[in-house]
Amino acid sequence: MSSYKVIGGKPLHGTITPMGNKNAILPIIAATILTAEKIKLSNIPNISDVHVQFKILKKLGANVKYNRKDGVAEIQVKKLVTTKLDKDDVLKTRGSILFLGPLIGRAGKATLWSTGGCNLGKRPVDTYFQAIEKLGAKVEAEDSSFKVTATRLKGGRVWQSEKAVTGTENLIMAAVLAKGKTEIINAASEPHVQDLCNFLNKMGAKITGVGSDRLFIEGVEMLYGTDHAISTDFMEVGTFIAAAVVTGGQIRIEKAVPEHMDMILQEYGKFNIKTKWEGDTLVVPSGQKLQTCTYMDGTMNKLECLPWPGFPPDLLQFAIVLATQSKGRILIHDKMYEGRLFYTQELNTMGADIFLADPHRIVVNGPAKLRGKVLKSPDIRAGMSLLVAALGAEGESIIERGEIIERGYSDIESRFKALGANIERIN
Repeated sequence: MSSYKVIGGKPLHGTITPMGNKNAILPIIAATILTAEKIKLSNIPNISDVHVQFKILKKLGANVKYNRKDGVAEIQVKKLVTTKLDKDDVLKTRGSILFLGPLIGRAGKATLWSTGGCNLGKRPVDTYFQAIEKLGAKVEAEDSSFKVTATRLKGGRVWQSEKAVTGTENLIMAAVLAKGKTEIINAASEPHVQDLCNFLNKMGAKITGVGSDRLFIEGVEMLYGTDHAISTDFMEVGTFIAAAVVTGGQIRIEKAVPEHMDMILQEYGKFNIKTKWEGDTLVVPSGQKLQTCTYMDGTMNKLECLPWPGFPPDLLQFAIVLATQSKGRILIHDKMYEGRLFYTQELNTMGADIFLADPHRIVVNGPAKLRGKVLKSPDIRAGMSLLVAALGAEGESIIERGEIIERGYSDIESRFKALGANIERIN
């Protein structure tokens, strides 16, 4: 268990490099099962979800040499010793469900449990199994466990009922070694899904349509070893933009990917936030005067999360914090999760003016003077958004359950201290 003590009011200044994409490394670790040859991964974020994913991989029979400091790992799965995941490990991360596709693809069977992870509301996995069944797998559910078997997967046409990231990734990993051709319609197309596809293509897979919502996969007989660097985490870029603006500071974010930031910067622009590109470095100037834009007819504006390339749901919490500091009011709409917005009560205890209209919508009135409080982290992104709010607040804040934030953000204390923040990690 850990907490973070933050004394706010200090503008952030300096240069920072985002870590590798958390949501890309988790499926890529699972995908190493698909070959018996050696894989080398770099730019791996040093976060607890990655550590659990490697732990699961080792128990399945992998040889893993992981240097946390350098963010490099060498992995080889010559032989699977089991296809059943350990229940205790599964309960620690939702990323464990990503072993479904690779295990079915290589071994033809898998036994999993209902996953853990962030409590964002109802997050059913039914569609994941239904998609796998269309490739010839058989699913048996018993209490909280799932047993999946397939003598030989066969390609097919799969129309997903939702643009589910994890469901798309599992289906891709199952299909790359399946016999014949697979077409995935209504596929998720986030940068981390693209990164997984690019990694698999390096291994010898035949995936086309990468970056679109329609993927075509031609099954191959085997995959090979390769080297791959994990792409920059655009979620971290969005996080650091919010932290700089809320504190009134100026920072440079290096190795950002411009094409990943278009919609994010456009939506942040609803608060009159200005940024500029210098190559792949994103500069956030100081002294920004936040003003919430209205529609052309003068009515209240709206910010909502959508499947990629829409505004990412994992950055909605940071937009909420920005809205509390921006003059005007705005409707924030989370279409995806019915439990994610309840945490805004924590921001209200700090002095924010947020009205919860229903589980999916809030109205934020700003600007509000935030004051330090004892806060509890409910999930990764909400927890970090509370930490960002604390950086801009007056006085001392304690963010409890910091270990939840550490599932998605590495070296929080040292990285923010390097930007001038007054922050301390407490065990």
